[in-house]
Amino acid sequence: MHIFGKILGTFFGFLFGGPFGALFGLFIGHQFDKARRLRQAGFNSGFGNGPSQAERQEEFFKAAFSVMGHVAKAKGQVTREEIQLATMMMDRMSLHGEQRRAAQNAFREGKEADFPLDTVLERVRISSGGRYDLIQFFLELQISAAFADGEIHPSERNVLHKIARGLGFSSDQLEQRLRMQEAAFRFQQGGFAGSGQGHSHQSQSGWQPSHSADQLSDAYKLLGIDSSSDAKTVKRAYRKLMNEHHPDKLMAKGLPPEMMNVAKEKAQEIQNAYDLIKKSKGF
Repeated sequence: MHIFGKILGTFFGFLFGGPFGALFGLFIGHQFDKARRLRQAGFNSGFGNGPSQAERQEEFFKAAFSVMGHVAKAKGQVTREEIQLATMMMDRMSLHGEQRRAAQNAFREGKEADFPLDTVLERVRISSGGRYDLIQFFLELQISAAFADGEIHPSERNVLHKIARGLGFSSDQLEQRLRMQEAAFRFQQGGFAGSGQGHSHQSQSGWQPSHSADQLSDAYKLLGIDSSSDAKTVKRAYRKLMNEHHPDKLMAKGLPPEMMNVAKEKAQEIQNAYDLIKKSKGF
């Protein structure tokens, strides 16, 4: 029972303001007790008293795939294409056996009509300990999965905005990440030589002259800057993104080990974009 705040609030309110002060102090104390109760309930209901690192990682992992299922359902009936996209994400994480079954089960849960999205997002914030980098990774994972087919359906965009709000991001922040992900998708298709991907488009020089302007434009967008940025701005954007997406740092903060491959891919995208801009600007 939480009454400590009420007792103190009433006492000091009466001491400094008489009966009216006591009433005001009681109200303040009640708010304090309520916040304390909710905070404790949030940790105890989902994770027990002091969840371990492994438990937090498992919670994060299951939430990621259940929310993916919810996003996939946004367009209506989940089609074979959406299932294939989820399968592709599981392949990217090299999930097999029990891990893959857990991801599939979570994805199916997310497709249910009564899926408690707001509750799951709140648990993600708790399981990640409020770490910005981890929460950002979760959001970018949902964007990446939704964009795996090269476009975002309006219904998916609406759900992504709801997810972003639930995780503490603004609409502008989400739209910025959507632009960056769209550029990253095109950049991958361009096959910059440093990435080891998309070899069908790459040339001896690293990128084909006929596609260089588009490739370079996407590199800037991937880093969240424009083509007029000077070397200092480019380096600052690169260092910020690499610091936020460094796989080892994310693992230390609680990223599930199954998601390490995805984190490495993202870091490699950032590195490749930076290398191309460096080559273009000659620094």
